[in-house]
This record gives sequence, structure tokens and C-alpha cells, in this order.
Amino acid sequence: MRLYAESGVSWAAIGWGPVFAVVGALAELVTGGPVHVVGWLLVGLGLCVITMPWVYARRRFLSLEVTTEQLRQGREKVPAAQIADVTDVGTPVGARVLGGGWSVPRKYDSLPVKLADGTVVLAWAKDVEALRDALDRLVRATGGQA
Repeated sequence: MRLYAESGVSWAAIGWGPVFAVVGALAELVTGGPVHVVGWLLVGLGLCVITMPWVYARRRFLSLEVTTEQLRQGREKVPAAQIADVTDVGTPVGARVLGGGWSVPRKYDSLPVKLADGTVVLAWAKDVEALRDALDRLVRATGGQA
């Protein structure tokens, strides 16, 4: 069962390019100049095509999910049984960041998580309080120390 999730970005972001192209074509129409329909179609298609890898990458590497079985941060998965505590956990220098990055992604907040072996890792989320609440419920359900 899913306790919390963040997608990284919505697939709706792919629609920004075509919307920009429509606005551009309408601006040409309103100003009385020639409307370059083919040009605006190519702009909309081009922006849509270059946005797709960006959306795919953000959904793959910046998504997170807390289920009753695991915490998934990007491509990394931590089984629920390995999560020991999420409250009053200090952040030691050099703590490993979940998800495979060198640091917490920009515009995300970090949450220190103590694992069953005593190590502390950094989880991250845009809404770190909701992540803490979900992990706290998970720890209590699996018999952790929270």
C-alpha cells in the first residue's frame, strides 16, 4: 500500500511547448501579420520533443515512494525492515544520500533516516514533513524504534 509519493514532475510539462506555439501563432494573428502555421507547428513539436527526455529523467531520478514494503528514492530501494528511526536522528558529516546522487537534489529538503545497522542516510523530498510522517508510520508498522 502506498503511504506517500512524489513524481518528480508531471507528464503535463510536455504540453508547455505546444501551448507556447499556440500563443505565438495567436499573437501573430492578433497583430495582423502573417501567421506562420508551419513554423509554429515545428516550434511546438520541437519543444515537445526536447522536453520529453527532461520529463523522463526527472520522473526516473527525482521520484520517491513510500509503501508498506519499501522506501524508493529515484532508482534506490530500501526495504521497510531496514528503516529503524526517523525522529530525532542527527545528520553525521558525510552521510550517504539515497538515490545515488552526491548531494540532495536542488529544491528538495533532506531527512536523516537511521537504518537497522546503525548507519544514517539522507532521504529527500519536496514535502519533507509528509515524508517524515509516512516513514514514521512505516517504522511503527514494522516494529522499528520510532
